Order: sequence, then structure tokens, then C-alpha cells
Amino acid sequence: MTYDKRHGGAWDRGSADSYYKRPYNPHKYVAGTLTSDKVVSLSASDLEAYKAGWQDNEALGWHKEW
Repeated sequence: MTYDKRHGGAWDRGSADSYYKRPYNPHKYVAGTLTSDKVVSLSASDLEAYKAGWQDNEALGWHKEW
């Protein structure tokens, strides 16, 4: 499946949450991250995209080293 990977989108947020080792918390932004409204009530396709972004990054094992 192909997902919208724009900055702030559900796939991007899932990937970023995994990368920064943040809790699994499905969300997206209307436009860019932190420059627009945060959306937590997601459609089924957005939930799928968030999960895919999370899982893609987990499979790669890319995590921020603090």
C-alpha cells in the first residue's frame, strides 16, 4: 500500500514517534507538524498509515540516540 508521507501526515507521525521512542499515539497534523492543528480523531486509513509508519521505522531499527 502507498501512504501519503508528507511532513505532519499520519505515516510521518507514526515514523517519528517510533524514531524518538515516544509512545504509540496515533495522530496527524492538518498541515506541517506543530504549525497547524493536531488531529487525534483519525479515519481508518489514517490509523493504518500511522501504524505503517510506526512499523516501518521499527523494522528498520532507527532510533534517536540520546
